[in-house]
Amino acid sequence: MKQVDHLPLGTYLMVIKAVLTKAQRSILEKRYLAALRLHLDADNSADRRRARALGKKMLAHGFCPLELAALHHRAMMALPDSTQARPAMMKAAGFFFADVLVPLGSGQRPVREATRQLLQRNRMLERHTAALRRSNRKHELEIARRKAGEVKIEQARRRYRSLFLESQIMQHKLRRLTRQIIAAQEEERKRISRELHDEVVQTLVGINVELAALGHGVFGNTQILKQKIARTQRLVAHSVSAVHRFARELRPAVLDDLGLIPALESFSHRLAARKKMTIKITAFSGVEALSIARRTVLFRVAQEALNNVARHAEATAVRLDIWPSADLIQMEISDNGKSFPVKKTLLARNNKRLGLVGMRERIEMIGGRLVIESASGTGTTVHAEIPFKTQLPKP
Repeated sequence: MKQVDHLPLGTYLMVIKAVLTKAQRSILEKRYLAALRLHLDADNSADRRRARALGKKMLAHGFCPLELAALHHRAMMALPDSTQARPAMMKAAGFFFADVLVPLGSGQRPVREATRQLLQRNRMLERHTAALRRSNRKHELEIARRKAGEVKIEQARRRYRSLFLESQIMQHKLRRLTRQIIAAQEEERKRISRELHDEVVQTLVGINVELAALGHGVFGNTQILKQKIARTQRLVAHSVSAVHRFARELRPAVLDDLGLIPALESFSHRLAARKKMTIKITAFSGVEALSIARRTVLFRVAQEALNNVARHAEATAVRLDIWPSADLIQMEISDNGKSFPVKKTLLARNNKRLGLVGMRERIEMIGGRLVIESASGTGTTVHAEIPFKTQLPKP
């Protein structure tokens, strides 16, 4: 007892429980022997209920069937040995033992049912696990497929990005080339105009003078000869006029000598006379302060717009207005003629009206903006605006 007093409380309680269990089992063994003797002495239904109650209690205290069988054997060995009555006693004792074991069978039925349900649930769980495994496999395949798709999309995105950058570079090169072409075209026109004026026209004038002198110096010739010379002089005079007009349209000298407004008035006056239409011009005189390059751009845009009106619009009245607006110069050419699909014309692959593209390129060359609007019943309006104070970028 002195050693038990020094045990921990948990161990101490376990020891006490073990002692009590052993004592209870000893008591139950004694009760089993007493009940068996009572059963053998007076076999009736009350003893059988007592045997079942005893078996239930012994099962509750942890007796297994083997222990009950061993206990039954010890009890039989403890009974008085009577050779003649031994078979009947063994039979009655067997019934008693069977009654003791009845609670064991009834107690195992819920266990078997629970086991059956557990197995059933286990099979269901296996089916669910298999289904979940198949679903996981599908999800893994789907994830792999989507990852492959994402890789392809990323590759396509990079390729499109590369193509987009290349197209931007090509577009930039094309625009620079276009501007270089326009600038070269302007220089070439200037050169051709100068040559026409200084060489061709002078030559034609000389021919005309010689023909006039020849006509006056012929004596005694026929009247027919004079008529031919006169007709030739008219042809030469017409050629001189045509070359002059051509030279002015290529590069009007008045634009360089007198300015933008006189050049526009001169061009509009001749065009209106040829095409039987009216052209009214209102212009801000400060536009002459622009550099010659920007005045040339405005003249070319107005020239192209007016030529388009004369060629396609069948208009009877045209307005050309130039006015200042903050730090911009605004120019607008409007007519009362036929309309045309502006966007479709500009985006057409086989665009025959390259003049529209050229107008836009010229304006954008000097940092400006060009807008063309055309609607049935209201005609067409070409609106251009350019910076007034900024400098022309170097080509």
